[in-house]
Amino acid sequence: MSFTVFVIPAVICAILIFAYIKKVDILKEFTAGALDGLKTAKNLIPPLALMLTAIAMVRESGALSALVGLLSKPAEAVGIPSEVLPLMLMKTFSGSGSVALLEDVLANYGADSLAGRVASVVAGATETTFYTIAVYYGAVGVSKTRHTVPAALSADIAGFVLSAFFVRLFFYGL
Repeated sequence: MSFTVFVIPAVICAILIFAYIKKVDILKEFTAGALDGLKTAKNLIPPLALMLTAIAMVRESGALSALVGLLSKPAEAVGIPSEVLPLMLMKTFSGSGSVALLEDVLANYGADSLAGRVASVVAGATETTFYTIAVYYGAVGVSKTRHTVPAALSADIAGFVLSAFFVRLFFYGL
C-alpha cells in the first residue's frame, strides 16, 4: 500500500486533534460553513440558470452553426481548422458542452488529426469564461464586469490561435 492512501485520513485526524486541543465546537463550525455554502449556492443559481438556458437556445436554434459558417474563413486564415470552431465557441460558455464537442471532433477526425490535436489543446488550455464569471461574480454579487469580459475573451482568442500554432509547430513543423 502506498503512502498516498493515508494522506486524507491523516489530514482529517490532524484537523480533529487540532480542534480538540483548541476546544473548537466542530459541529457548530461545520454547520456554519454549510450554511454559508448554501447562501453562496442561492446566489449562484439564477446566473447559472440564465447562462445554461442561453446556451441551449443558441445550440438548438442553429445560431452556433451559422456563427461557425461566418468564422470559418477567418479562422482558417490564422491556421485554426474549421472543424474545431464549434468547440472554441462553446468552450467560452460551457465545460460540459465543450467536452461533448471535443468528443465529436475526436470521433469524426481522430485524435491524431490536426483537428483532433488542436481540439485537445484548446480543451485543456482555455477557460469556460462566461461560466467562471457567472460563478465567481455571482458568488460575491458583482453585476458590472467592466474590463473582465473583454480581457478574458482576448485571452481565449489568444489561446485558440496559439493552440493551432503550437500544434502545427510541434507536430507538423509549421
